[in-house]
Amino acid sequence: MSRPFFAAAFAAIALTAAVPVQAASFSESQQAEIGDLVKDYLMKNPEVIRDAMEELQRKEQAAEAEARKSGVAKYADQLFNSPRHVVLGNPKGDVTLVEFFDYNCGYCKRAHADMQKLLDEDKGLRVILKEFPVLGQGSEEAAQVAISVNKVAPEKYKAFYDELLMSRGAVDGARALAVAADIGLDKAAIQAHLKDPEVAATINESYGLAQALGINGTPSYVLQNDVVVGAVGYDALKEKIKSVRACGSVTC
Repeated sequence: MSRPFFAAAFAAIALTAAVPVQAASFSESQQAEIGDLVKDYLMKNPEVIRDAMEELQRKEQAAEAEARKSGVAKYADQLFNSPRHVVLGNPKGDVTLVEFFDYNCGYCKRAHADMQKLLDEDKGLRVILKEFPVLGQGSEEAAQVAISVNKVAPEKYKAFYDELLMSRGAVDGARALAVAADIGLDKAAIQAHLKDPEVAATINESYGLAQALGINGTPSYVLQNDVVVGAVGYDALKEKIKSVRACGSVTC
């Protein structure tokens, strides 16, 4: 049988599924025959199902990427200009890279070296850190302490962040306070600031942004109008930064 025949058969089934009222135009025997023909064709050509699934996945990924871009545009002010986040590197840099991270995230720990290398090499890079504790109560406690450190002694935050993120074992509030003491901060002052409503507001802002952008894991990055999920590595991030400078987008 020819391809046009099968195309017509598929079209008939699609029409029947989409517009049930018109199914009456086919008798029961005709509908059964069409079903048998389609089944037989798919059994002999299973790659058709694979191709269809791949195309569906491609369309879903494209739609997801477009939705994220729209989210970045909609929430750009909170993403790039919020007073609640931490800025590393050049505060007036020509390219901004936002990272959502969790202190208990093993992939974030691995990505730390990539971020540090980018900061050391690229003096025009502005990095924004978003506390995004998604790995349990310990992570949330650590983020609360980190936010307090940034408010009490912002000049000490980078040292705190480096030590706590790269510490071994599970991280929680007690561990975070110990690191704060290690770098010379007053634990009592940090603990007192934990009661400030801005601590919870900062975390909630990150949660809200992540939800709007379809981010549910760490590390995740926002660069220009693109969302990058996962520890993609130094080379990939550097190439995307280069593209943003060249043409205003992560892909030229």
